[in-house]
Amino acid sequence: QVQLVESGGGLVQPGGSLRLSCAASGVTLDYYAVAWFRQAPGQEREGVSCVSSGDFSTVLADAAKGRFAISRDNAKNTVYLQMDSLKPEDTAVYYCAVGPKGWICQDPIFPLFFEYWGRGTQVTVSS
Repeated sequence: QVQLVESGGGLVQPGGSLRLSCAASGVTLDYYAVAWFRQAPGQEREGVSCVSSGDFSTVLADAAKGRFAISRDNAKNTVYLQMDSLKPEDTAVYYCAVGPKGWICQDPIFPLFFEYWGRGTQVTVSS
């Protein structure tokens, strides 16, 4: 049974940083594409970043470029999202998701391609 558990969310002031973690069980993440999505109240879920299987190439949504970075720790079976220079508009529930085995991430990052999802972690950027 695949389980994804996100952590690291919280309340942060504008300009601050957070590192989100996505810990997996029941699946070996390095064989799969893994992505971060976010969903703000009243808005559709949007892709933030994705790391591919195999070559571990990454994709960042335009809103994340220059501020966010995705990375893997295969030994810990965990994917991270480092978020710097946070803005109030980054406020959302952040989800990690596992995509197809052997898949290379594509831009834009569509939720439809991702099969397994965590329950999310809340990120609130406010002064």
